[in-house]
Amino acid sequence: MGQDPIRVAQFGLGPIGLGCVAAVLRRNDALQLVGAIDTDPAKAGRDVGELLDGTPVGVVVADDADQALERSGPDVVIHTTSSFLGRVADQLECCLRHGAHVISSTEELLFPWHRHPELSAGLDRASRERGVSLLGSGVNPGFVMDSLALAASGVCRELRCVEARRVVDAGKRRLPLQRKVGAGSSAEEFEARKRAGTLGHIGLVESLRLVAHGLGWPLERVEERLDPVLAEVDRSTEHLSICAGDVAGIHHTARGFVAGVQRISLDLRMYVGAEAPHDHVRLDGEPHVELRVPGGIFGDSATVAVLLNAVPRLIEARPGLLTMLDLPLLRSCGSVPAEGPTGRAARGAPSA
Repeated sequence: MGQDPIRVAQFGLGPIGLGCVAAVLRRNDALQLVGAIDTDPAKAGRDVGELLDGTPVGVVVADDADQALERSGPDVVIHTTSSFLGRVADQLECCLRHGAHVISSTEELLFPWHRHPELSAGLDRASRERGVSLLGSGVNPGFVMDSLALAASGVCRELRCVEARRVVDAGKRRLPLQRKVGAGSSAEEFEARKRAGTLGHIGLVESLRLVAHGLGWPLERVEERLDPVLAEVDRSTEHLSICAGDVAGIHHTARGFVAGVQRISLDLRMYVGAEAPHDHVRLDGEPHVELRVPGGIFGDSATVAVLLNAVPRLIEARPGLLTMLDLPLLRSCGSVPAEGPTGRAARGAPSA
């Protein structure tokens, strides 16, 4: 007899959250959707399937997390509501109180101890008390500019420097991300939002600190810089229009220094109309390692994949507030073709 499906509740039904719901429903042999939570009055009270393709699935969106979690009793909550830990700590604590493991796309949760030491200690304590695990992850932060580089370093006898560069055409991404990088705003609006801390890619410094922690490198300082990328010509996306001279997105960098020497460099260029998108990891070591993904890993769908693929690993992990370093290597948990050589090989014994 097979194992019972893992009971999953989805907390947050924006584009990423709905992508997670659709992915859970496709994997109904291993995962069972038992709850959906969102405070948006336009979504609450509706069958979550109506927010996808209009087909009811028997799970009604609730706006009261406590009641929804008490009623549904999930094994795992997939949490996708905000980038900032301070805004979602109460939501996470609510999930933990109900004895659910939590995997969250909150970027600051990737490696939160430096920016939020007290919140981190409280969440770790709450997780341990209930015997469950809490993890922040995604594609960036969570994979491309941190976990991928750390995995690649496993072949290096010596390692002197880690560099990661990501070029993303924000025009192909969801509206919340386009707004987050300031697309369509004036240079003055960009600077005002930058000072207020409401603009830019969240999690770049967390990625840098995760890399340093994973390599055992004691950082003496971190330098971060966020600049606007201005549109040279008028541009438009599915969601907004940008006039020449206005902001198309961001150029965001973070550098980590050890004993006065720059050892980690992360460079993110995310703007509407970015040419030749790609992801690139370079390790200066013995041996020298370079990885390049032409076109880049598409962040929206890849974030959904990371969150879903982490679910079974999270259940097996030790209790507490974890990082990607605390889990075994993530791998795809998607289905294989039912017929053909690939399907037969995947179900058979490992090849030599």
